[in-house]
Amino acid sequence: MELRTDLAVEITPPSSHRREERAGLPVTRLTHGGNRYVTVESAPFAESDGGEALTELLAQELAALLPEKGLVLVVGLGNRLITPDALGPRMADRILATRHIGGELARVTGLDGLRPAAVLAPGVLGNTGVESEEAVAALVTALRPAAVVAADALAARSASRLGRTVQLTDAGISPGEGVGNRRPGLSAETLGVPVVALGVPTVAEVSHLAGIAPDGKTGAMIVTPREIDLLVERASRVLAMAVNRALNPTLSREDFWRLTV
Repeated sequence: MELRTDLAVEITPPSSHRREERAGLPVTRLTHGGNRYVTVESAPFAESDGGEALTELLAQELAALLPEKGLVLVVGLGNRLITPDALGPRMADRILATRHIGGELARVTGLDGLRPAAVLAPGVLGNTGVESEEAVAALVTALRPAAVVAADALAARSASRLGRTVQLTDAGISPGEGVGNRRPGLSAETLGVPVVALGVPTVAEVSHLAGIAPDGKTGAMIVTPREIDLLVERASRVLAMAVNRALNPTLSREDFWRLTV
């Protein structure tokens, strides 16, 4: 049986994992296919947003995967009309875009010295007729960013990881791969710039959870937690704040809440 998952910790041997604790949270580091993966475990997002400790830990881990300087293009992947797939677009809604802030505007608003960031939520092929990779590649050509940060909802094998695991990687991402609907990927190879991906698993296949092969007639049934609305809302806020803090740590959490409402 093919076991689909977007989580590297679920497809690599435990002997390759380096586990530690940071800010009271379990962190697993591993290298797979020459790329780095960081997995942070937290309390379920349906119960808690993890507080400042989780946000700051994710911001630090993300910053460590990014170039120190230069424009960053932040991309929220997924379909905002389907809740389990809306994590990326909802995160993008809360990212502080700063590329256009400069000169007198920056001085007057007190936002001078910020790292430039641009934001895109490209939608999905079925709604736009454009692959996410095509839209992002066009913008990369136009903006020439130092890196791309891509956020998306992920698939997991284990129900215990749904809504309580955050994965960060410099491997990029292939939207839809975890549920068997792989689209053209976003990576350094396809875009020509570093791509750092982060996400939270929101779905799993019934066959994985039950330990049975998918039915040939009905295909793979995808399930999601009952509290998916609250899970995605909180997770998108946490990821957005982590990205904002990673790019512009001189601004406080309160500054970001004020500027992105």
